[in-house]
Amino acid sequence: MSTYLQDIKQFTELKSAQGSAWNAISPEYAARMKAQNRFKTGLDIAKYTAGIMRQDMADYDADSAQYTQSLGCWHGFVGQQKMLAVKKHQGTTSKSYLYLSGWMVAAMRSEFGPLPDQSMHEKTSVPALIEELYTFLRQADARELGSLFDQLDTAAANGQDTKAIQAKIDNFETHIVPIIADIDAGFGNEEATYLLAKKMIEAGACCIQIENQVSDAKQCGHQDGKVTVPHEDFLAKINAVRYAFLELGVDDGVIVARTDSLGAGLTQKIPVSQSADDLAAQYNAFLETTEISNIEELSEGDTVMKLAGKLVKPVRLPNGLYKFKENTGFDRVVLDCITSLQNGADLLWIETEKPHVGQIADMVNAIREQVPNAKLVYNNSPSFNWTLNFRQQVFDNWTQAGKDTAGYDRSALMSSVYDDSELALEADAKIRTFQADAAREAGIFHHLITLPTYHTAALSTDNLAKGYFGEDGMLAYVKGVQRQEIRQGLACVKHQAMAGSDLGDTHKEYFSGEQALKASGEDNTMNQFDVVA
Repeated sequence: MSTYLQDIKQFTELKSAQGSAWNAISPEYAARMKAQNRFKTGLDIAKYTAGIMRQDMADYDADSAQYTQSLGCWHGFVGQQKMLAVKKHQGTTSKSYLYLSGWMVAAMRSEFGPLPDQSMHEKTSVPALIEELYTFLRQADARELGSLFDQLDTAAANGQDTKAIQAKIDNFETHIVPIIADIDAGFGNEEATYLLAKKMIEAGACCIQIENQVSDAKQCGHQDGKVTVPHEDFLAKINAVRYAFLELGVDDGVIVARTDSLGAGLTQKIPVSQSADDLAAQYNAFLETTEISNIEELSEGDTVMKLAGKLVKPVRLPNGLYKFKENTGFDRVVLDCITSLQNGADLLWIETEKPHVGQIADMVNAIREQVPNAKLVYNNSPSFNWTLNFRQQVFDNWTQAGKDTAGYDRSALMSSVYDDSELALEADAKIRTFQADAAREAGIFHHLITLPTYHTAALSTDNLAKGYFGEDGMLAYVKGVQRQEIRQGLACVKHQAMAGSDLGDTHKEYFSGEQALKASGEDNTMNQFDVVA
């Protein structure tokens, strides 16, 4: 017997035990409402999605073609529409996640208005968005199941076989998927990190991404001025997140350790070494220093340390920050990643300055010498100029191979004059297969785009405004939006239903019976969209 039918049976028995006081209660309606609200709390969601993510990680370890993907969403509605689209076009939500970007929370969700990605927004905005995303995804479940229940009733009323519809209800695939949630650098010390992680997990997060920048000097990964913390400080925050998961009963919660060391040339703190070649000593070995042979070489307030048997002065900037040696980013990334995985992290995030499979693979291969199953969450960032990057990569490959590039100006390859060229077509082919190539060759388990829906909202709004306020007038909306919604089968064309009016009507009927005042009658203009496209 299916869960749905079992619930009807259970509610029937419960109703019978209550006597006449529950005469108005329909066990079948109660079972339907329960089915439409499978996840009662955020913790239920976190536990469920953690299991999905762990299985996906195992699937990827067995076959790198089984990588996962997500898009960053800045509002619950955007996340809902994304998962409706994934399920409609792919037939399943499997291997598809949501990404919660700290950048977009700062830019879109702060009460201060648009902010840069520097941990300046309210920390409570992050768990609030997680909860909002899952509220909209649960509503997508309720809406789709509601449609199946309507089909069930119609088929039963017409004396038709209901087995196929019942099977769809029994095997319904939820829109609830894992969210990889950005906690930035933890918004404070390790206790602050723990408290915020708890709120995020209680809202539904099964996976928390944390970075090794200084919390109060945090910068976007694609901006200059990044400052990293010693390994001990970062590991304390990884521990804090793990304790938060364990306290709340999400024993298989996932931690993504992000390193910004490839682009970070500064540190705020010199850690104290307890023994030769410990983590602090390894971190300090990357510092840019000058050897000191005489106290007269020091200025007032200078810092002096013993390093590798020598007395040295680390280079300190006027702002008090210490400088790393040039060209040490690669080695610092590798050490960061190995250390994080050996101390509680599950996945890695390496923030790079360009999308280059070879560069990423070089770092991952070095990491895998010590942690063979190391794998990445990778940012397919809109901060990269993908067109220019890949055209230049092809240009450089051609040059190295001795192929004629005389017809191309490397610095101007972004130009539309090259769009139909052999070089541009080869570059586009590499962009198309980048995720599969990087999953196979560079250990990338999860591909995400941090803020795509920020850009799609801007682009679609610009196109609509251009036509609507220009010569096209209302045709800009009708031809460019509504007609496309109808012909592409977007459920959102019936925006009243998408916002919950049909669900509300159903509930009114449950609660009030024939007295229910419903909105979906024959005069509802949404009925105009019941047409053949």
